[in-house]
Amino acid sequence: MTRYDTLITGGRYFDGTGGPSRIAHVAIKDGRVARVFEAEPDPGQAKRVIDARGCWVTPGFLDTHTHYDAELLVAPSLSESVRHGVTTVLIGSCSLSMVCADPEDASDIFTRVETVPREKVLPILKHYKSWRTPREWVAFMDRHPLGPNVISFLGHSDLRTAVMGLQRATDRTVSPTAEEQVRMEALLEEALQEGFLGLSTMCLKWDKVDGDREWSKSLPSTYARWREVSRLNRLLRRYGRVHQGAPNAANPLQVTQYLKETFGWLRKPLKTTLIAMIDLKGNPTVKPMASLVAWLANNFGGNFRWQLLPTPFTIYADGMDIVLFEEFGAGEMALDIRDQLERNELLKDEQYRRKFRKFYKEKLSPRVWQRDFGDAVILDCPDKSVVGRNFAELAADRGIHVVDFFLDMVVEHGRSLRWYTTIGNHRKDRLRKMVTHPGALITFSDAGAHIRNMAFYNLPLRFLKLVHESHGESGPVMSLERAVHRLTGEQADWLGVDAGHIREGDRADITVLDPRGLDQDLEQVEWAEMENFGLDRLVNRVPGCVRHVLINGQPAMTNGEPEAELGKQPGYGRFLRAGAAQ
Repeated sequence: MTRYDTLITGGRYFDGTGGPSRIAHVAIKDGRVARVFEAEPDPGQAKRVIDARGCWVTPGFLDTHTHYDAELLVAPSLSESVRHGVTTVLIGSCSLSMVCADPEDASDIFTRVETVPREKVLPILKHYKSWRTPREWVAFMDRHPLGPNVISFLGHSDLRTAVMGLQRATDRTVSPTAEEQVRMEALLEEALQEGFLGLSTMCLKWDKVDGDREWSKSLPSTYARWREVSRLNRLLRRYGRVHQGAPNAANPLQVTQYLKETFGWLRKPLKTTLIAMIDLKGNPTVKPMASLVAWLANNFGGNFRWQLLPTPFTIYADGMDIVLFEEFGAGEMALDIRDQLERNELLKDEQYRRKFRKFYKEKLSPRVWQRDFGDAVILDCPDKSVVGRNFAELAADRGIHVVDFFLDMVVEHGRSLRWYTTIGNHRKDRLRKMVTHPGALITFSDAGAHIRNMAFYNLPLRFLKLVHESHGESGPVMSLERAVHRLTGEQADWLGVDAGHIREGDRADITVLDPRGLDQDLEQVEWAEMENFGLDRLVNRVPGCVRHVLINGQPAMTNGEPEAELGKQPGYGRFLRAGAAQ
């Protein structure tokens, strides 16, 4: 008789704690790691044997910033993440969950912000959404055939809209009534009791509402006064949970409100994680300021982490369809107009162009985009003569201002003009220092969102490559064990969920990867079908790197391809409850 369901033999075993790795064999039984040993294994003891010689055997990676909230309803395999070794995803980020609000409200606060078409998301929610409370949502998740494990925040925009209504929740003159505040607190407490990680909020004004009712207003969370948020934070502190937030980029000092909340003077510290630590081209002060904030928070009684994308932040655009233009007045004016012909009339107006040129040259104002069309390369266009060149070069050839050239191109070609730029994390030496920062979590893939603008589904592999290649040079960034820990056990332990480790007795969420596969270009993107959405999106492909992924001991991915049962049959992922043993 066989003793084990699966035996993984001869790989370099990392347990997710950051402790020393070693060559070992891993035996799996009933979804758990039954044994880790060095003695020569008997293959006959297992129903399935995976030869991992030359490979790393690690805990499945955590992706702790995604927007899969709608996608997991119709394509719960979430295979674009699982194929890169991810076995646990976090949803409900940026104040956006789909738990409490009505289907139309939930869709309208999500689709424009995350650039997933409303005409795709709204029908999904109308079909599936039978829940109105955190408890009912968790019950649905417990029945749903998940691919990877799911952990979740409750989104403040979702919560606020459900209690106040979308119109009142996006009216700056309106505060919640006493009864509404109590109702929000009751729903949040129910979520915490059901195992939600905590609350996500948003202060960034350029994230806008979709739909026909409150079009182009900022997200509901941005309208909340801090006393409303502070009362919700009391519950998070009581339960030992997490506040995820995003400061207003136009008001850097606003981060002090988060600092005040995380400090633990005469009370329990509030776990707080903010978006994002980044080496911005357009504002080099962001990274050192972020480091200072983290130092202050964690050295004066707080519990604070920035979110850090461990790779160059490259984004793609179709014409003007990119959120970066929301950060300055002229760009915001154009994106507020949905009709393409009407927008084109605005773009041709000389008075408008003067405004755009004014904003474009304001290099000292707070910004994320560096506002440099010389650093933006055209990828595709009906006029093939411009492909591969940047806007500044082409404008100089024609003897016109680069803003006028860009707007002319958008008017002429619309969304057929495709271009890209890198806004930050462009200097490898600085990035290598940033990823060692103790006040940062290695995360912020935004997987499932911005489906034509960026693709960081293979974020864990990009981070491992950054560390691995440094070992062939004079100064390794960190040990490989520490790198794996940063992607697995460190995040799980800080969030308070049972994941990220593969010691004996742990759940068998395991990735087997060939480190030789890290030698290829991991920043390449390509198009692939977005399952059950009827459209294509940007994705990553890393052939030959991730050999196997197991979730709850079940084969989920083999040689880079998902198993047919993933996301269709129970037995794989589950909703992982914060603060509870699994």
